[in-house]
Amino acid sequence: MPVGPARETVGSLVAAWVAGAEPTLRPRTHGGYQQIIRDNIEPRLGRIPLARLQPHQVQLFYRDLLQSGRSAKTAGNVHGVLHCALDQAMRWRVVSTNVVDLVDPPRVTRREMSALDADQARQVLELATGDELEALWRLALTAGMRQGELGALRSPTVDLAHGTVHVVASMVRRTGQAPAAAEPRTRRSRRQVELSQGAIESLRRHRTTAMQAALAAGHSYDREGFVFARPDGRSLSVATLWKRWERLQRIAGIAHPVKFHDARHTAATLLLGQGVHPKVVIDMLGDSTVAITLDTYSHVTPTMHREAARAMDSLFPH
Repeated sequence: MPVGPARETVGSLVAAWVAGAEPTLRPRTHGGYQQIIRDNIEPRLGRIPLARLQPHQVQLFYRDLLQSGRSAKTAGNVHGVLHCALDQAMRWRVVSTNVVDLVDPPRVTRREMSALDADQARQVLELATGDELEALWRLALTAGMRQGELGALRSPTVDLAHGTVHVVASMVRRTGQAPAAAEPRTRRSRRQVELSQGAIESLRRHRTTAMQAALAAGHSYDREGFVFARPDGRSLSVATLWKRWERLQRIAGIAHPVKFHDARHTAATLLLGQGVHPKVVIDMLGDSTVAITLDTYSHVTPTMHREAARAMDSLFPH
């Protein structure tokens, strides 16, 4: 509960807001909000009485964040948290105005989309053949699965007979806590993914290798455990995963390696470039809407537009 209006500070307000919002937030989101408050809002604005907070103070706060090296995305996240907390303060009748509405939000520039082209992706997968994480790399590049989804993938959700994977969880990592599988971040993220034949064969090999390793270690294969895990069954280290992905690209001779998250962008880019309908792509990736997908991958759409024009030419010869 908020304290009385006369004693309320910006720090106590945002703390009360994020505490009250916790039941409605995913653990990772809640943890992110707490970090934004702890690292950014509390040190600069935390002790200011809420009733005395002025728009110019918030505007200068955003400027100082950017000048101190914070990214525009971080500043935008700070703005979002402040705005939501002050909206709650208005509903609690602690303040009559949300001063953040009177401030120009930080301009967030979209990161330029990075993706491997078809030849680079093919080279990476060829080099990955026989790698103990070959199946993980192939799922990322051909099925567009997120890092957290791959980390939380369990054996019962992989149906190799029908060539499908059911995405029902995502690995969540919070500071000071062990990684844990949780519900996907959105309703659309919970989905069935059709696998390419190459992915099916990679997963078969991976399962055989995992079973042999379990027998060699003197214990039975865990048929309910994580598909991709350390020898002791724990989830994979993110840092190790990133390093191995970067190393694989270097060996493949890729001059400008992309981040592991961009393997997902690679899958979407290649699918759209091959003329796969955007609705099919968003269902496969678990994106929210066609509009978001097409906006994100707008660099691919000119090809689709040219194909559409050619289709009309074939219908109406000139």
